[in-house]
Amino acid sequence: SDHMENIYGYLMKYTNLVTGWQYRFFVLNNDAGLLEYFVNEQSRHLKPRGTLQLAGAVISPSDEDSHTFTVNAASGEQYKLRATDAKERQHWVSRLQICTQHHTEAIGKNNPPLKSRSFSLASQGSANSPGVQRRPSQNAVSFFNVGHHRLPTGKRVPIMQPDHLVDVREMMSQAEGQQRDLIRSIECLPVSGHLTSLDQDLLMLKATSMATMNCLNDCFHILQLQHASQQKGSLPAATTISWLEPKISLANHFKNGAAQNFPAEINKPASVREEQSTAEPCQLTREPEEINPDEELEDICDNKEDDLGAVEEQRSVILHLLSQLKLGMDLTRVVLPTFILEKRSLLEMYADFMSHPDLFIAITNGTTPEERMIRFVEYYLTSFHEGRKGAIAKKPYNPIIGETFHCSWRMLKSNVATDTGSNFSTHSPSEQVTLSKDTEGQTELDYYTVKFVAEQVSHHPPVSGFYAECVERKMCVNAHVWTKSKFLGMSIGVTMIGEGLLSLLEHGEEYTFSLPCAYARSILTVPWVELGGKVNINCVKTGYSASINFHTKPFYGGKLHRVTGEVKQNITNTVVCRVQGEWNSVLEFTYSNGETKYVDLTKLSVTRKRVRPLEKQGPFESRKLWQHVTESLRDGDIDKATEHKRALEERQRNEERLRAETETPWCTKYFLKEGDGWVYHKPLWKTVSAAQTQQMDIN
Repeated sequence: SDHMENIYGYLMKYTNLVTGWQYRFFVLNNDAGLLEYFVNEQSRHLKPRGTLQLAGAVISPSDEDSHTFTVNAASGEQYKLRATDAKERQHWVSRLQICTQHHTEAIGKNNPPLKSRSFSLASQGSANSPGVQRRPSQNAVSFFNVGHHRLPTGKRVPIMQPDHLVDVREMMSQAEGQQRDLIRSIECLPVSGHLTSLDQDLLMLKATSMATMNCLNDCFHILQLQHASQQKGSLPAATTISWLEPKISLANHFKNGAAQNFPAEINKPASVREEQSTAEPCQLTREPEEINPDEELEDICDNKEDDLGAVEEQRSVILHLLSQLKLGMDLTRVVLPTFILEKRSLLEMYADFMSHPDLFIAITNGTTPEERMIRFVEYYLTSFHEGRKGAIAKKPYNPIIGETFHCSWRMLKSNVATDTGSNFSTHSPSEQVTLSKDTEGQTELDYYTVKFVAEQVSHHPPVSGFYAECVERKMCVNAHVWTKSKFLGMSIGVTMIGEGLLSLLEHGEEYTFSLPCAYARSILTVPWVELGGKVNINCVKTGYSASINFHTKPFYGGKLHRVTGEVKQNITNTVVCRVQGEWNSVLEFTYSNGETKYVDLTKLSVTRKRVRPLEKQGPFESRKLWQHVTESLRDGDIDKATEHKRALEERQRNEERLRAETETPWCTKYFLKEGDGWVYHKPLWKTVSAAQTQQMDIN
């Protein structure tokens, strides 16, 4: 009772995406079990701006920092609050928890548990109203009734029979139909007027109804697995469970201003039916395939990306998506709208980081360990401009598990720098095309070849492995990346978890490196991308390291896309090179001898990659796999692209469920799990070592 005093004071409250954090005056009313807040202390005598019942609430300190905490009411409402320091947060949290416990226990004493509770879902919306009318012929209890009853002692829970599952499935199908009617009715409303399709309550209704159906689908899936395990001994070996129709995805609701169509299977494009027809894992060999570089042709596909510009016409899509997200929420399983997609897979994006193969090969040409580390840093910093396609705020396709991408580059040996002063090529883009075509008439001795392969090795979490090698120069790079995305309010952050390893076998050196985070900013206005975070490059053998900082733009002032870094000798702690500039514009390198070099990335030549034609690609190679989505995006048909994309994603989910049911592990094709990482199955360091051993045996 000593701790049950009323407390009050100012706290910061997260209001919404637009206004962000705002100071509000909070009052803890212990007698009533309420947390109230006002605009300021002077308005305390007025009606509160907001009130939370604390009975049944959960008070949680946040792990974001030492100042933030949340109050989650039993009603589902949440306040995200921030104190001035850790001590003040602890004071509020402890008082709120005491008050919450007191009033929760009081309710428990005054309200003994009910013997039976039933919930019904019986309303069915008409085509003209957002699901508020009830059909008189529909019996609410018979439609969907969930009861909680205490079983007599000693009675076993009866095993659910197959016909019961059929009944449940039928009711679920009816509920899904009602939910579709609800979504149609809301989206048919005008975008302006008294009641609009952008009404916040209606957007929340869409989100909660979808979440409810997804939850019910998950529960039904559990029932199916439970029934299958109980009946496993009596089922034929080849029997599989017939699954419920695919869960409702956000992509179903990304058509604005018109009622959604849910066409019958026969009305879908043939290519979509083909994509969806694979309801079991493809019986393709998982044996690694050796790609012949001579089959690859210079890439003539120019999927130029246009800026998204202002997203006014897609605002309802964005608002609908945001209505379902919370700060810090993991976006791995969230289906994003199709209009924000680039026309390439994430695996191909990793390949585009290699678009300057001359700089990559030139690393091993450095005559000293210091020069090789500097060359690697120079190559590393020049890779993001082409790999990220500048600052365009679009997202590559999420690779499906087992997806692969192959390509190569050919570079005339005369174009690869051998001395420090000529490390950067200054050819114009038009000259670059001519140089690339010249290699067609050259013999194999006149050019270097860099081969690249990438594979999506895991779906949850989403992990990609990629590998590149130049056999002639005995150098290769192996990396694995887990892309983890989070919702940050007005932006989306993507953390690139993983590590890369560059091996220079001629020198016996290995360089470890990481990747920066990426952020999509201003997602409600004009979206743009920036990189942020600190990355490190290390070579244990030589003792050289590099520290690179990608700076995010501060709230007031500051430059966009700024990067700084330095290369140092760890033993002597001597800085041998400094770099500053913008990762998508101009970089300035200053060396220990006083020399300075400027690199304009917009004028740096790009070597086109070589890719096999679509007709020679396997069904799980990126361009073949996503060709219908890419073609639809190129034609500007967002609805068709969404349909193709959804078909691929549903196929992946169905295959994942079947593997879980049959306890069949996924087998990768090119990469092997080693510890926490993934390594190419036949890296150059193994083949070179084996060849050297064989040569020694011969001698």
